[in-house]
Amino acid sequence: MLDNIRADLRAHGGHWGAQGFWALVVYRFGRWRYGVRPVLLRKLLSLVYRVLFKIVQVVTGIELPCEVVIGRNFVIDHSGGIVVSGYARFGENCRIRTGVVVGLAWVDDPCAPSIGDNVDIGVGAKVLGRIRIGNNVVIGANAVVVRDVPDDSIAVGVPAVVRPRKAP
Repeated sequence: MLDNIRADLRAHGGHWGAQGFWALVVYRFGRWRYGVRPVLLRKLLSLVYRVLFKIVQVVTGIELPCEVVIGRNFVIDHSGGIVVSGYARFGENCRIRTGVVVGLAWVDDPCAPSIGDNVDIGVGAKVLGRIRIGNNVVIGANAVVVRDVPDDSIAVGVPAVVRPRKAP
């Protein structure tokens, strides 16, 4: 857990006051507690996690449940209005910003997006449903993505239109 927290701090530029870092610390604690034995201690730590989760949610506006699977170098730029479903999956080197929602398209279909490596999600974007976002993808500000996005693409607009990324 501590190695992950140190890596999260580095990913946030060493800014321990970054609210995204706070959310990740609570997230890491929530994941770590699953392996604690005996069961009674784990239940006590689960209570502590739930309290910390709610505090971070209220103070920062970031909802990042410990059921989410995230890769290394996950960065939450800015805070406020960020909601990530517990069913979501993120690859490595992903970045999300203010107002991003990664979640379910329908309450009856509990399946959230699977997001690849090197994905940058812009301010206010909504990524919803049983979809796959490929590697090296940029999702523009306020885009609403409800369909798969292939590798090396840009998704912009409402609903999102997918275009290939131009070579640098």
